[in-house]
Amino acid sequence: MFTAPALETTGDMSTSQFKTIADVFEYAFDHHADRPAFQCMGHQMTYADLNDASARLANWLIKHSGLKAGDRIAIQMPNILQFPVAVMAAARAGLVIVNTNPLYTAREMKHQFTDSGVRGIIILENFCHNLEKILADTDICCVITTQIGDMLPQPQRSVVNLAVKYIKRMVPAWKIARAHSWRDALAQPPAELSKIDSGTDVAIVLYTGGTTGLAKGAMLTHQNLISNMMQLRQVSKALIRDKEDTIVAPLPLYHTYAFMFHCMAGVYAGNLSVLIPNPRDIDDLIKTLAALPEINGFVGLNTLFLAMCRHRQINRVNFSDMRFTGSGGMALTISVAEEWLKVTGCQVYEGYGLTECSPVVSVNPHDKVKIGTVGPAVPGTEVMTVDEQGQDTGINEKGELWVRGPQVMKGYWQNDKATRESITEDGWFKTGDFAVIDEDGFIKIVDRKKDLIIISGFNVFPSEVEEVVNSHPGVAESAAIGIPNDKSGEVIKLFVVRRDNVLTLDELTSYCRENLTAYKVPKQIVFVDDLPKSNVGKILRRELREQELATLS
Repeated sequence: MFTAPALETTGDMSTSQFKTIADVFEYAFDHHADRPAFQCMGHQMTYADLNDASARLANWLIKHSGLKAGDRIAIQMPNILQFPVAVMAAARAGLVIVNTNPLYTAREMKHQFTDSGVRGIIILENFCHNLEKILADTDICCVITTQIGDMLPQPQRSVVNLAVKYIKRMVPAWKIARAHSWRDALAQPPAELSKIDSGTDVAIVLYTGGTTGLAKGAMLTHQNLISNMMQLRQVSKALIRDKEDTIVAPLPLYHTYAFMFHCMAGVYAGNLSVLIPNPRDIDDLIKTLAALPEINGFVGLNTLFLAMCRHRQINRVNFSDMRFTGSGGMALTISVAEEWLKVTGCQVYEGYGLTECSPVVSVNPHDKVKIGTVGPAVPGTEVMTVDEQGQDTGINEKGELWVRGPQVMKGYWQNDKATRESITEDGWFKTGDFAVIDEDGFIKIVDRKKDLIIISGFNVFPSEVEEVVNSHPGVAESAAIGIPNDKSGEVIKLFVVRRDNVLTLDELTSYCRENLTAYKVPKQIVFVDDLPKSNVGKILRRELREQELATLS
């Protein structure tokens, strides 16, 4: 077991100065009023602007929404200026926030909204057609709709909104009775905002990816989030300067990692986050970055780094002022880390986290990066790897990673059984990830427990196979899964995206045989144009397995 140094509790690093996340926002408004806070589509909002807009919306929520302190409110939108305003307003109104993936289907929305019991929602109108389908099946009594350009100045606001709706036709027809408009809600007079306590220690309910069955809502308390904010700040303060730095935000803010970095730690520090509404549009992303006077930090993940490095116009972006690149959400491959360093001149600092841990568990230190690891645990955190009996496996031995610290969630929303299965009586959270912890406390994630492939009794970790395959110069990316086999239980099937059409099956099979022991060599290799990915770019082995099992049944 490894215990990280205690979280600093003096000066500005103290968590005791804040009772709720609304207190954090109030601190930022008071200390950074004139600083730019968020930028999107070329328009900036200062912390004073955020204060005014979120106070207006909070006042409307308190007086006109029908919601009361402690009620859940869903926020469903991409990275646009309305997102941080909505989060801050909900917190200031004493509501519990339920961040919602904007690309959810109606079925997924129904599950999340009914499971969490949300009574209000702030939603981009592009997704209202799905809300309309399931609204009657929920307890939602207040709907606030917004258009993409609603926080932009005129005439840009009208131009963007009209283009999105009538030229790009990105807004399917919808009709929701008694829906309120964002602009009308923000017209609420900026009266003095009374501080409201929700009466609950839960600040946010964030839903996990649902890789096994239905997604579960992780209850993150105010102190979970505040503690993790301070933990992240303590390990990043040498690289990120308060009240100065511009950090690019392509990862969706509804995702726990981006939420913590940009809506909590970045706000507390008084930094500027440049919001990217659609990071899949690499052309537009590069154009946005090229227009920035300077970039000091970038928070992304493996697939995005690779796509950017290969973009034909990446040399238009000025990376000379960049000191920090954070990686999270999926494993960072060594080849991509090296390519990013070559293109940008900036080291990637890989970390590890889970929604259930608010999310940051570990980060590579700026002065001692170990490529291939996710660094040591952040301050105030204990980690260990355990065997099937829950016994500590010790140094450099594989086991399931367990975490204990102030950032570990309260539990799963209305799911005591899942909570008991995930958190021990003495507070250890079972991550479901296999890892190795070295003598310095650095953690190497080996694989997801549920992704483990068992071949004739031998354990095979898909990431090991993929790391070897991805090191071939003809491979862009790959995914390995286990498929049923009468003789060995399972065999490996490999899906490969080639960099060009030169690489052959025979060549890749020979390469695998040269670099992998016999039982780890894929029995089937398929070349594909792309791999299924989550909205944050994580390769979904689960979908590949489901597709494969469907063809076998």
